[in-house]
Amino acid sequence: MKCVKVEIKLTEHEHDPYAVIYAGEITPAIRNAVILLEQESPNVISVVDNERIIVLHPEEITMIRVENEKTAVYAKAKRYESGKRLYEFEEILGNSFMKISKSTVVNLKHIEYVEPTLGGLMLLVLKNGCKDHISRKYWPAFKKHLGL
Repeated sequence: MKCVKVEIKLTEHEHDPYAVIYAGEITPAIRNAVILLEQESPNVISVVDNERIIVLHPEEITMIRVENEKTAVYAKAKRYESGKRLYEFEEILGNSFMKISKSTVVNLKHIEYVEPTLGGLMLLVLKNGCKDHISRKYWPAFKKHLGL
């Protein structure tokens, strides 16, 4: 295991902390460090199910999609609704989630597979069976995430 050097500098000019990582390449360990640094506190997401408020952790969420002008949150085999807008979820959830279309954000840890469909679109299938198309606009960033 490589030794990691850590340096912390305190200044009177910076009130909001920020981190700079110097590395030869982006490794999974560096990605994990970035995720940890970007999280202010453990995030929880509140959703509604039959007038009950349910608290979910980001790792439980598989997909968030706008459906009929409402935000649907999918976790395991259950669908919930939320009053939050899609961009608010993007801000809260961090790097484990990626936008694949104008109306859909997915948890990258829950991807089962991706396959081409008619018309040149790519179909993303999650481990819980949820499916959605990756739009052409978001395909390059998604390919980069997969290392293709």
